[in-house]
Amino acid sequence: MIQFSDNKLKEVEKIVARYPEGRQKSALIPVLHLAQQEFGGWLDVPVMDYVASILKLSPIEVYEVATFYSMFNLKPVGRYMFEVCQTGPCMVRGADDIVSYIGQKLGIKPGQTTEDGMFTLKAVECLGACGYAPMMQMGKHYKEHLTPQRVDEIIEECRKSAATNN
Repeated sequence: MIQFSDNKLKEVEKIVARYPEGRQKSALIPVLHLAQQEFGGWLDVPVMDYVASILKLSPIEVYEVATFYSMFNLKPVGRYMFEVCQTGPCMVRGADDIVSYIGQKLGIKPGQTTEDGMFTLKAVECLGACGYAPMMQMGKHYKEHLTPQRVDEIIEECRKSAATNN
């Protein structure tokens, strides 16, 4: 059965309490973030239905938001997600080459995860760091001024981190 842990449920209650009665839909994005954290890094239909029930929304209202924003994952993702910016400034500075390089290096295309479940490559819209292009986001961290050499370093750092944290 899908259910938030007691700690996450308390966080949900705090988030919902920020908004006036009848405006619980305003809590949807932060609650979806909590759900994604709690339930394996992605949102499947039962999880979205659970969020809808908690917020007293119809499931379609949750699906609309979850499918619109690239920050929500609708299928399982790797331990490390490379979200490469694909908008104008990053493209001018070589983001398409970086996406191709990562894909060749890891043997995946955007939207795919490596067979070992370690890496997911995702092409996303503007991440708001145009002056540091090309760039990508990894969780809460930005990786900027990307080059093939820098990508190799990042992949190696991830592999080392995974090996020491297992």
